[in-house]
Amino acid sequence: MTTTTTPWDGKIFDGSWIDGGAGTLDVTAPATGHSIATVGGANIDDLRAAVTKATAAQREWAALPYTERAAVMSRASALLAADPDRLTRWLVPESGSGQGKAAFEAGLVTSEMAEAAGLASQPFGQVLRSMKPRMSIGRYVPIGIVGVISPFNFPAILSMRSVAPALAVGNAVILKPDPRTPISGGLALADLLAEAGLPDGLLHVLPAGADVGAELVTHPDIGCISFTGSTPAGRKIGAAAAPLLKKVHLELGGNNALLVLPDADLDAAASAGAWGSFLHQGQICMTAGRHLLPSDLAASYTGKLADKADAIPVGDPTDPANALGPIIDRGQLERVDDIVQSTVRGGATLAAGGTYDELFYRPTVLADVSPDAPAFTQEIFGPVAPVATYDTVDEAIDIINSSEFGLSVSILTGNALRAYELADRIRSGAIHINDQTVDDEAVAPFGGTKASGTGGHFGSSVNLDTFCDLQWVTMQADIERYPF
Repeated sequence: MTTTTTPWDGKIFDGSWIDGGAGTLDVTAPATGHSIATVGGANIDDLRAAVTKATAAQREWAALPYTERAAVMSRASALLAADPDRLTRWLVPESGSGQGKAAFEAGLVTSEMAEAAGLASQPFGQVLRSMKPRMSIGRYVPIGIVGVISPFNFPAILSMRSVAPALAVGNAVILKPDPRTPISGGLALADLLAEAGLPDGLLHVLPAGADVGAELVTHPDIGCISFTGSTPAGRKIGAAAAPLLKKVHLELGGNNALLVLPDADLDAAASAGAWGSFLHQGQICMTAGRHLLPSDLAASYTGKLADKADAIPVGDPTDPANALGPIIDRGQLERVDDIVQSTVRGGATLAAGGTYDELFYRPTVLADVSPDAPAFTQEIFGPVAPVATYDTVDEAIDIINSSEFGLSVSILTGNALRAYELADRIRSGAIHINDQTVDDEAVAPFGGTKASGTGGHFGSSVNLDTFCDLQWVTMQADIERYPF
């Protein structure tokens, strides 16, 4: 990739581009191991300074007419729609995104900002009944400062789905992107919003390590934390924030089931299953991690899925011929391969893949997977499709619900109404009938159950609950008189 001078060269963002207290960070493309940029590194002093600046800026921002907040989001959405390359040119090398995935993610960011513009003008309360002769109102008010911690896999959208609505309803935001994806996860987004006219001091982007993340979670003046990442990390964040009784929204991992019913079209099911398991190297919380097939159809489905896996080109995603890119780093690749090999040693059959070159892991299909195998019980976060069998639909539902996770479930069938009835028995944040498990829209409420998440959901008007406090206000003409 040919790099050019950018405003974030060696810088962090606090409304302007400034030096960070932790020096600089090299940004490395996982496909090549080459440095593609240098950004600023933030320390705890930078975070504390950001809180001070954000506190002052937020008061003025919240007091503006909603039309001004909406206008910033609309302009930012239009800027990105007109030039998605300002984001995709970083998503591809920095996060190892295939070019199709990067374009899709840029589109999601565009729609998220457009939806946030509409959120600013949503009714923000309701008139309540009261036993007294008074006006009684419940209204949403901005929290103040929202802290956002975002991951590497879909860095732009998983940052913007918190940043945009939080800003639109009148908050300031401090964003700590994953240090492996600080540009597409934060700095490029800050550049976009600044160009769209976001006032100084409302958005701070601090590329940093775990120490700054811990301070962000526990800082008493940050009233809300929005975290997207692994379940173990989410549990630690929830525990650290609990003594401060602040709002915490945790969007965590998943081990999502793709249930193929006996009447499903197997060719179509295999296509959906391949997309659900292999998109972005399986590095998606919604990835299809458990394929459930009737016992008499499993071999046929596995063969079709393996053929698709074998045909997918894998390599440097800067080459548009490659549909899949690299695993994000060596540690994650070794974890993926360990889960695959352990499952094979436990009796599963390797139907496709199971090999890698550098950080490029081949799409992998595992057959004859037992319900207690590592590939079936764990979130793999790699391009692996474990196939297991069931004899009755009741058994399949029990298998789905047995997981500690509850993020997304797919049901593939020739009878959608029957699947809708089954959905009542499944505990999951999302259920997609006749589609695979990976899906997201700015207008839809997104969030998991059980170990997949807690707190508010993201999307459309539900963001009012997520990024505001509900305040009760009463008003009457005369001062109430009491017996004493």
